[in-house]
Amino acid sequence: MVEPQVHDADLVRLTRGGDREATNELARRYRAPAFRFALQLTGNRADAQDVAQESILRFVETIDRFDDRRPIQPWLFRIVRNKAFDLGRRQRVRRAESLDELLDRGVPEPIGTTASPSTRLEQSELRRRVWSALRSLPDKQREILVLREYQDLAYSEIAEVLGVPTGTVMSRLHRARTALRELLLES
Repeated sequence: MVEPQVHDADLVRLTRGGDREATNELARRYRAPAFRFALQLTGNRADAQDVAQESILRFVETIDRFDDRRPIQPWLFRIVRNKAFDLGRRQRVRRAESLDELLDRGVPEPIGTTASPSTRLEQSELRRRVWSALRSLPDKQREILVLREYQDLAYSEIAEVLGVPTGTVMSRLHRARTALRELLLES
């Protein structure tokens, strides 16, 4: 049985040695972040589930190439990104509910929120406007904003995910934030 406080690097080493519990623990730890990133890239829940699952499997398949001194998330997010782009190239028409449909139903609020109904309504509308503006950005701008603002990756981690220099991350992020700001001011 894998102990709850086992570090990722130890789980990677155990997985390389064939320990199925360690493999399952890695998958459990990173399933949700992989799904959230895939959803932010695809805008489709069913596609995001497929992409996340394929990405976790690909991560395990390529674990021998992973440097266990580095964080897992940037490596995994690069796999998620590639799988999402592969899916986008293969698929022209979305088949399940879109991110628009999810947002139209409203984003559930945390239980026990102390905000007033009018404040929650304003926050919900702002989230809807931001996601709408994000969806209208070019893929590269949307992707870099999602990695920084929603996934909270450091510039160096984003550079690793995208396979670009850190300076490129900073300049793309600046342009993406400017474009998003302009879209939000227009709406």
